Formats: sequence, structure tokens, C-alpha cells
Amino acid sequence: MIGLADIEAAARHIASHVVRTPTVPSPGLTALLGVPVTAKLELLQRTGSFKARGATAKLLSLSAAERAAGVVAVSGGNHGIALAVMAAALDVKATVVMPRTAPARSLALAEEAGASVRVTDGMDSAFELVTRLRDEGLTLVHPFDDPAVIAGQGTVGLELAEEAGELTDVVVSVGGGGLIAGVAAALRARRPGVRVWGVETEGAEAMSGALQAGGPVRVPLSSLVTTLSAPSVSRLTYDHVSALVEEVLVVPDRDAVRGCLDLADRAKVWAEPAAGCLLPAARQVVERVGDGARIGLVVCGGNTTPSEIMGWANRFGLL
Repeated sequence: MIGLADIEAAARHIASHVVRTPTVPSPGLTALLGVPVTAKLELLQRTGSFKARGATAKLLSLSAAERAAGVVAVSGGNHGIALAVMAAALDVKATVVMPRTAPARSLALAEEAGASVRVTDGMDSAFELVTRLRDEGLTLVHPFDDPAVIAGQGTVGLELAEEAGELTDVVVSVGGGGLIAGVAAALRARRPGVRVWGVETEGAEAMSGALQAGGPVRVPLSSLVTTLSAPSVSRLTYDHVSALVEEVLVVPDRDAVRGCLDLADRAKVWAEPAAGCLLPAARQVVERVGDGARIGLVVCGGNTTPSEIMGWANRFGLL
């Protein structure tokens, strides 16, 4: 299990490479949800998401031989962008494997940063290809199944604990579980009374499926939220979530897109659906906890385009 000392060490190592993002009360979201809301704005992080933290922590932990071999990662978008940009900054050659369903902007940003981008038909085949490339000698930077990556993501929770006012509940999006594992570990150590809730979208239910099964299982993927679409979680992230997280809630894609529109309207931030799903989940948390809730939201990323959001909103009849 990742401990507070691991996360504090990661924070020191990555401090000069990443942004200490704002932790701010949101009057607009407070009015929307009817309880005090604090937002951790990771969409303002380098590369547009929290993923820069874990990627940097891992890159800085590599040996000279591992760096020289070059790194490889599989990604639905944000991890690939983060690894490409941060590897370039640290003079490490990067290969990024993404499925065709990944946002075109994510593919372009990874290429622009200088990474070699490999595209596969789906996320399952992307994971298979990255495993082959690792076996051929590249150094794997896994998006979530790595203690260094989880410790890096946990620095989000460390900053939230240090900077937020009184909180009762924190809501975190879940893909493979690296972010929520790190955030939950940090909050359990720094604010043990705070409950941590996860949220997935329907068709990207790797963690909730694992919790039901008693361990990691492969799940079918159909959600439009590719940045949450891991085919399975790892034993490492499962162990953290099963021990430290209250529950993983599941919301429809439509509600995640609606959440993006609400974040733009009420919080004045441009977020991707992986963050938009926080709002419908937060409503469920408020219903369960009651009016005494004080909610923290980890707004994990903003790597989406107006045309993508408008296209999804039109599809769901939200405009």
C-alpha cells in the first residue's frame, strides 16, 4: 500500500516539474448542489490533467539504463499526452499506444510533443501491444499499476488536504484507479474523517466490477469516456480502493456530458467528461449524506474540444 511518506517524497521530487493547481471554493457549484463545494482544478495542470504528476514521478525514478531504453505507455488520451510531454522535457524518448477511439486531439498532442504514437483498434489491443513493446526492451510507464505513478497522483490529495476548508466527502473519477488510490491514501493519512467516493461511467466499470467480483476482472468497454476506459483495474489499485474508498458510483454517459455543460456554466471551467461525471455522482453523495455534506471535487482534466462536447450534447438532446 502507498503511504503518506511515499506521496510526500513524490511531491518533493516533482515540485519543480508540475503545477500546484488551485484548490478553490465554487459558488456556482455550491448553488447547483445546495452544499458547499470545493474544486481541485487539475485541468489547469501541465498537459491538461493530473496525469503529468504520475508520469513525472515515474520518469524521475528511472535508472539511467531505463531512460536510455526509452519509455512506452498505453493510454486513452491523458496519460499518453502527459508521458509524451514530460518525457520530452526530461530528454527521454517516448512511445505512446492509443486506441482509435482516443480523442484526435490527444493523438495530435502526443505526436507534437515528439512521441512515437502507435494506434490500435481498441483498448484491449492497445494493452496487448504495449506489453509486447515492453517485452522487446522499452521501459513501461503504466497508467495506474505502478507505486511511483500512484504516489505521484496522490500529490493531488496531499494538496487538497492542505488547502481545502472543511470537507466531509471527496469525489474522484476512476479509470484504472491510480488517481483515486493515491488521493484516498493521502486523505486517509491527512484527513482520516473524510469519505472518498469514486465515479465511473456506464460501459467503463472496471473498478465497480472488481469490487463486485472481489478482485480485478476484465470488463466490456462501451463508454464514450475513453479516458476512463481501462479494460481492468490492477490488484494494486483494487487493494487501495477496496480498503480506503466508500463506494464507486456509476453514472450514464449522458449525465457525464451534462456535467461538462454544468461545469462550464456554473464553475466557469472547461472540463472533459471524465470530470463531468463528478457532478451526477456528487448529487448522489449529497442525497446519501444529507445537507451537512461539504464536497470536494477533483476536476481531473480538460482535454476535450468544443466540437466534441457539442457533438455529445446534441446526441443526448442536451442543447
